Amino acid sequence: MKTVIQRVSSASVTIDSKIVADIQKGLLVFVGIEDADNQEDTNWLCQKIANLRIFCDENDVMNLSVKDINGEIIVVSQFTLQASTKKGNRPSYIKAAKPEVAIPLYEQFVAQLEAELDKKIQTGVFGADMKVALLNDGPVTILIDSKYRN
Repeated sequence: MKTVIQRVSSASVTIDSKIVADIQKGLLVFVGIEDADNQEDTNWLCQKIANLRIFCDENDVMNLSVKDINGEIIVVSQFTLQASTKKGNRPSYIKAAKPEVAIPLYEQFVAQLEAELDKKIQTGVFGADMKVALLNDGPVTILIDSKYRN
């Protein structure tokens, strides 16, 4: 499972000209699920994201988590994170999980993150054509792959 985590001052997701998710200070998390992913990947990533110390404290040092600041989160499914660009110029998405595998894991990911934060998490819509807007704060962008836990 691959994630792109962006610290944001604000973010929103729009589908068919309707805003479906809208947050202020917090995290925008893109999630790409592959066939090999499972509940262990979800649990590890959600714990890591909830406790990732990427918000500044009173000394302007990144020492606080989204939990510490009572920040908000939007989670957006993004199968293109599983792109392989090894051959040619057209990305291959062969490793991306099919919806019957990806949707339950995506839903578990959101539920687990809600449990970690003890609050509702906003989301995009799985498989929809989404317009994502964000004001990246910093910018701070972190890539985490559950298969490489270092």
